[in-house]
Amino acid sequence: MSDGLESRGDFDAVIIRTDYGDDQAWRGVRAALTLHDAHIHFVDDPVWAGATIDDVLTATRDAEDLSVVFLADHATMHSGDQALLAVTTLTRQDCADDDYAALTESGRDFRTTPAGVPDIHANLTIGNLGFEEYAAWAREDPEGVYRSA
Repeated sequence: MSDGLESRGDFDAVIIRTDYGDDQAWRGVRAALTLHDAHIHFVDDPVWAGATIDDVLTATRDAEDLSVVFLADHATMHSGDQALLAVTTLTRQDCADDDYAALTESGRDFRTTPAGVPDIHANLTIGNLGFEEYAAWAREDPEGVYRSA
C-alpha cells in the first residue's frame, strides 16, 4: 500500500480516507476541513478502503515530521459532526517507556471535529501541546469528541 504522502507539504495535516461508501459525505468532510485550514494533504485512494489503524501506522511509519494522522472512516462519514479519528503515529520504539505510557494514557486515538484538526496538528508540530492532552479533552466530552474552542 502506497502511503500517498509523497506530495505532502512540510506543514500539512494528513487526512486519510478509509471509507468509500458515500462520496457526498466525503465531499462534506473535505469542505469542512478546507473551511478551517488550507494546509491539508488529502490521501484519497481506494487502496486505503477499510484500512485499520495498524494498517495506517505501518504504511506511514517512515514519514518524516508526522506525529498524527486523521482518518476519515465509516464513523466520520456517518456522524453529524463529521468527527475524524486522530491517531498518534508515535510508537513505543519512538519514545522512552514512560513517555509512551503518558502519550497513550487516554488512548492512541480519539475523535475530533474538522475544526479541531488545525489546532491539533499545529500544536503537535511545534510541541506546544501533546497528543495525550487532546485525547484527554476528547474523553471528557460526552460524545468522546475533541471540539476546538
